[in-house]
Amino acid sequence: MSQDLFDHTPPPSMVAGAVIVDELAGLGVCEVVCCPGSRSAPLAYAAALLESEGRIRLHIRVDERAAGFFALGLAKAASRAVAIITTSGTAVANLAPALAEARYGQVPLIAVSADRPSTLVGTGANQTANQVGIFGNTPIETWRISSQDNSPDAWRACVQRAVVTSEGRLSGRRGPVHLNVELSEPLIGDPGPISPGVGFQVDHPTASRAVHLDPGPRTVIVAGDMGVDEGRWWAEQAHRTQIPLLAEPSSNARQGSAAVAGYRYLLAGFLPQIERVIIAGHPTLHRSITALLTRKDKEIIAVNSSGQWPDPGWGVSRVLPQVQLSMGDPGWMNTWASADGRLRTKINEHLSWGGQALAASVVEALGDGDALVLGASHPIRDADMAPISPAPPRVYANRGLAGIDGTIATATGIATGLGTPVVALMGDLTAFHDLTSLAVPALETSSDLSVVVADDNGGSIFAGMEYGASRVRIGTYADYFERLFAVPSRINLADVARGFSVPVVEVNSPAQLSAALTTPWSGVRFLHVPLERQSRVNQERDLVQWGREALTEMES
Repeated sequence: MSQDLFDHTPPPSMVAGAVIVDELAGLGVCEVVCCPGSRSAPLAYAAALLESEGRIRLHIRVDERAAGFFALGLAKAASRAVAIITTSGTAVANLAPALAEARYGQVPLIAVSADRPSTLVGTGANQTANQVGIFGNTPIETWRISSQDNSPDAWRACVQRAVVTSEGRLSGRRGPVHLNVELSEPLIGDPGPISPGVGFQVDHPTASRAVHLDPGPRTVIVAGDMGVDEGRWWAEQAHRTQIPLLAEPSSNARQGSAAVAGYRYLLAGFLPQIERVIIAGHPTLHRSITALLTRKDKEIIAVNSSGQWPDPGWGVSRVLPQVQLSMGDPGWMNTWASADGRLRTKINEHLSWGGQALAASVVEALGDGDALVLGASHPIRDADMAPISPAPPRVYANRGLAGIDGTIATATGIATGLGTPVVALMGDLTAFHDLTSLAVPALETSSDLSVVVADDNGGSIFAGMEYGASRVRIGTYADYFERLFAVPSRINLADVARGFSVPVVEVNSPAQLSAALTTPWSGVRFLHVPLERQSRVNQERDLVQWGREALTEMES
């Protein structure tokens, strides 16, 4: 039974909602994402009131799955925890993909799920599920709050633990947490004045002293996905010490004189000479790098202060929180740079319009003050062949689990969080996965986002893998490639974008792309770039051959 709105008894659920959101704001959670729902009304009202006081910024999204990735983008932009509020039932489960990416990408997210009272779980009550543990082992921690406890101090303590844990203020490891809030009816009414918190602060752990590494063996730095500041620090260290830097685009270290643009096509030739590998960030892009990290004849050192480190080949012999690098061998660096220069010359002379040229044009059009979001599969690998820029943009990508879902939503969250225009480069299947994120509610502010879609009508990345090899396509599995892997669609993505009232720009050449990206815009727009799938396979074959030729020329 709903409470009489003229009854001045503070409803416990409204008090709980007000206390929870107040404590989030007090701990520095400035961005809150909320999806419409009934059971979550006390939390939504509290967030709206705090926004009116200027204490938080509230964002409304309809689809919980997209909202989760939008919150992920906000957290990436701010490098602080973001809270997302949902109602009960399947709404909660829809956060699972974004929380999984946050766990393995170490992004701080706080899922605040409204729930029915625990006494209703298992009774068949509407929209009632066992929400505690619904995400399995994905959250770092899970807490329960019940409005029936009528204990504001306990509620605040739970929120404090949630924020501290999510932001890694004690452990150094960031990630998602789950705060499940059982709210009893009535779900509307005046919470009255709430008692303020006593104040709470947890200092970040003192940074560990850097371990000095002697120049010693021939060393390379492998830089994977990481934040902007950390990536640029590694680029500076590689430049200072002249240690070859094999940096993925989302490492934010792909810059400076030590960065090797075409490393993945040169690595096989240098492999016997490499004696030590330093891993920074979370490298995930290339099988050649994974193969390097499996070598037991190399010293492999992982540098990570979070307590987690990449070791897919079980070859890491040391894990260090920080390192201090010594000057490397200039001749070693010069050899890499010379091979890379020869490969770049061949690319400039022979590479035709296609995925790699598209990505290179996007990177070239952006500068130090810009932001670029890269979708999984081919686009981020295409960007990994772009020339080294003297002033590259900030680069973001969902490389925790490297999924293709939620990319438009993540890019929208990053654009909203940064408050600056963002360019997002992705494939057609990636865009297809997240088309509903083009729909921004009418009462919400639209971010400035250019969605650049490399449309080759299906999963072209598989065409360059063993599933698309010629011996497979003419053998037993010849009839299965298109259906199981490429999965071409009948969807005209440009028409769908127009259906969401998103302006569309058709791009068929580097000049058209450059003109579009250098023209100021506002709101969301869709740049549709048709590509021929087989050209990707041909270009990959050419790049492998050019890499071999560059190495051969070095030896002659």
